[in-house]
This record gives sequence, C-alpha cells and structure tokens, in this order.
Amino acid sequence: MYKLLIVDDEPQILEGMKRTLDWERYGFGCIETSETIEDAISKAVDLYPDVAIFDVCIGKDRGYDAICRLNELGLPTKYIIMSGYSEFEYAQEAIRCGVKDYLLKPLNRSMLQNVVEKIIVEDLHGTIDGTERDDLNTDPVLGVRYDCLSKLTNRILLMIKTEYAQNITLKMVAERFRMNGTYLGQLFLKETQMKFSEYLMAYRMLRARERIQSTEEKIASIALSVGYPNLSYFYTHFHGYFDKSPSDLRK
Repeated sequence: MYKLLIVDDEPQILEGMKRTLDWERYGFGCIETSETIEDAISKAVDLYPDVAIFDVCIGKDRGYDAICRLNELGLPTKYIIMSGYSEFEYAQEAIRCGVKDYLLKPLNRSMLQNVVEKIIVEDLHGTIDGTERDDLNTDPVLGVRYDCLSKLTNRILLMIKTEYAQNITLKMVAERFRMNGTYLGQLFLKETQMKFSEYLMAYRMLRARERIQSTEEKIASIALSVGYPNLSYFYTHFHGYFDKSPSDLRK
C-alpha cells in the first residue's frame, strides 16, 4: 500500500485532487491532505508518504521550500509540484529540489496519471497493467529516453512543458540560460533533430489531442490552453500534424 500527501491551501483543490485519479487502483491505501506548510511537514514526518503533491504557493510560503526541508530530513518521498504559474523561476527551484515533475493548473488528468505511473514504476518499483517502463521514460515527441539526452536539452524540454501555453520562444529560453540564441538552437537541433519551434508545436499538438479526447471542452478553449490564441492558426497546425481536424478526432 502506497501513501500519498496532497498539500494546497484551497480545500476544494484538495478534494478535487482526491477524485482526479482512482488512487486505490494504483495502490494508494492512505491519502492525507494539508493546507499549510508546517502541517504538511509534520504530517510528512509522521506518514513518510511515498508520493507528495505540493502546490507551489501555499499562503505566503513556497512548496519547494518545504520539499527542501523534507529532503534534509532524509524522507524517501517522491514529489510533484503543481502550480497556476508558468514562471520558469518556480520550475528552476523545483528542479533543484529534485521534484519528479512540475504540472500547471488546471491539472490535466492524463499528465498527472503519466507522472504517477512513472513514479510507481521507476521509483517505487511497482507494476502497472499495460504500462512499459521505457514508455514512461521516453519523450512523447522525440521518442527518445530522457536519460539519453543532455542535461541542457532536458532543461529546455522541461521549460517547454511548463510554459507551452505561453508565448515561449527560443530567444526567451536563451536569455534565461544566458546563452546565444543561435548557438542554443543549433545545439538543440543537433541533439533532437528538430528545431525548437518544431518541437514546441509538436508538444502543443499532443497536449491538445489529449484534451480533445479526454474532455468536452470547446476547441477554442483547448487551443488557447496550449498556446494558440488564433483558432484558425491552431486548426491549420492540428490538421497538418494529425491529418485530421480536431472535430474529426473527437468523433
């Protein structure tokens, strides 16, 4: 039986998280929630959770600060950060704390499911029916295992995953890494065989497909959620990538 701790200062979010996945199906027999950092740390020390999901902002505190304190105490917990913010500084702090992933609110059920399954298989050495370990550790666009990619490329991929809904560009990434944009683009192309813009579009398309297939959201809303304020532009890219329209995919 696995143990889960969910930390958020909004009670409705906590209740929603408990219903987002069929946690019992994944072997979680104990689920605790907390609305403050201090209470979360206290419960974590008592519970020793296998997995803990922290909101990045809990009141005036930061979830990654609590994770750092728990790491210092030697807890074997695997952490997930969730956030309504897409600022890369938060993702950077999360990386330093060793979190398994950084998910944007509103949480995409499929993305949370993928992260949880990956933790169960890779870190908790459990099994999931129909899930292959290599699939969980493989980039969905590149089809390449993350541990076969350089640290720099993995950082770029994480940045795309956390900010794909925003107007993210190679120039912005280069500025944050304090690197020359042309040089960074060449490095990314050499390792991935894709331009930054091509990868970003492909990742957005995959995220859009997930939402189209798993929700009843309007296509315009989904397009905006994956970084396309121009619906016509979204339709053109979607049809070009999947050779079918969003409406055809939903039928």
